Amino acid sequence: MSLCHLTWTQKFRSYSGLSCLVCATLIWAGAHRAFLHCSSSELLFSLNSGPFDLSLIILVQLLLPQLKKINQACLPIAYASSFYEDLVSKNPRDGASLELRQNLSKFAYWNGFAVGAICSKVEVIKDCPGRSRIYIMTLATLAPYRNRGIGSALLNSLISYYESHATDPALSTVDEIMLHVQTSNEDAIRFYQQFGFERGELVEGYYKRIEPPDCFVLRKKLR
Repeated sequence: MSLCHLTWTQKFRSYSGLSCLVCATLIWAGAHRAFLHCSSSELLFSLNSGPFDLSLIILVQLLLPQLKKINQACLPIAYASSFYEDLVSKNPRDGASLELRQNLSKFAYWNGFAVGAICSKVEVIKDCPGRSRIYIMTLATLAPYRNRGIGSALLNSLISYYESHATDPALSTVDEIMLHVQTSNEDAIRFYQQFGFERGELVEGYYKRIEPPDCFVLRKKLR
């Protein structure tokens, strides 16, 4: 099953005994070390915002433990190790190049802390032979760092990467960006609509063991 976007009230199961700030501190311990070892080619974006700095970097092997912790802190679903390994594998199941997968999945650092991440992939559109889409699997920001433009920066970086590489063979057949959003997550729906996403069909029973189990498909047309 693809990853999902869920209501904030359902989050933080894995850290029920810890505050959000403590979660961020735990994630920082390993991620700060990885950030200090990033090369200039891996550091994609940096924004000085008063006393704070926001930086985006591509996903590399060293950051997988931090990505897993952020997803555990922000999403109520535990994802298999194979999901994380596929993001940086040299031989992924979908056959996408490592460079493409790294640029479709990025980390956000706020003043040196790993505070958010986006994971997406290119997938075939089953009912449109020869065409494909970018599918957003997760977009997560730790609660203490929301409403600071971090999610917007991550999403904008994905859109910008497509726009600057739209003629590349790996993206030349991509027609849209798509994701699933739980029907009760009105904040997420409004967030994506600000970027030109349109609410599509209702998918009943998409989620298992989560209420409500239904979701909307959101799409942003690119061509």
